[in-house]
Amino acid sequence: MQSGAITSSIDVAQLALYAFWVFFAGLILYLRGEDRREGYPLLTEPDGRPQGVLFGSIPDRKTFILPDGSTRTAPHAEHEPTPSLSPTGNPMIDAIGPASSALREDIPDRMYGSHEAKIAPMRLATDFSVEPGDPDPRGMSVIGADGHVGGIVSDVWVDRADSLIRYLEVDVGEGRRTVLFPMTLARFNPRRRQVIVGSVLAGQFATAPVTQNPDQVTLREEDRISAYFASGYLYAEPKRQESIL
Repeated sequence: MQSGAITSSIDVAQLALYAFWVFFAGLILYLRGEDRREGYPLLTEPDGRPQGVLFGSIPDRKTFILPDGSTRTAPHAEHEPTPSLSPTGNPMIDAIGPASSALREDIPDRMYGSHEAKIAPMRLATDFSVEPGDPDPRGMSVIGADGHVGGIVSDVWVDRADSLIRYLEVDVGEGRRTVLFPMTLARFNPRRRQVIVGSVLAGQFATAPVTQNPDQVTLREEDRISAYFASGYLYAEPKRQESIL
């Protein structure tokens, strides 16, 4: 009998390998069922029914308890918004391609274990301040990719959980509400008191998505705002959509 063998024909290592295969097959079946619970499955065009797959089908309905105490049941019917029948011709506004975004919950992101909004303007998050050695963006001019002024930074929105700046609140004038600009797309010129923006032109700040509440931003609004400004790298000017060569 070989060393490590239970009998003359069964090896422990061989049994372990077979057990792993069985476990891994079961894991695949489980995951293929779970990934069809939300955002899945694909639907057949003729009748709109879910398509069958090789490994399993749609799992039974399951109710999840969210951190705020509310519940969400999946799978559930999705209610997609009706596409615009009157496109503006501006893909940044029409949310086309890189300007599109996921339809997350239209509620603010909350702090863990608290109902306090995770992202808030510094005028409300009074326990936050700009580091004395860093440039304070408030009052700086926002310069678009065309070199013109798109607005003035009126406030700074901070992430209370990560203790960093998420958005700059830009007053675009013209009687409109202010718009939020992602901090990650901004460059600073402290000497000239300017925020340099390369993704969009100055005039495109006025057409950016705005928040329903001037003192809070929802998850869905965050995605729309980020998609709008980031898509400017392709859509801000017609020449950006052309080949480099």
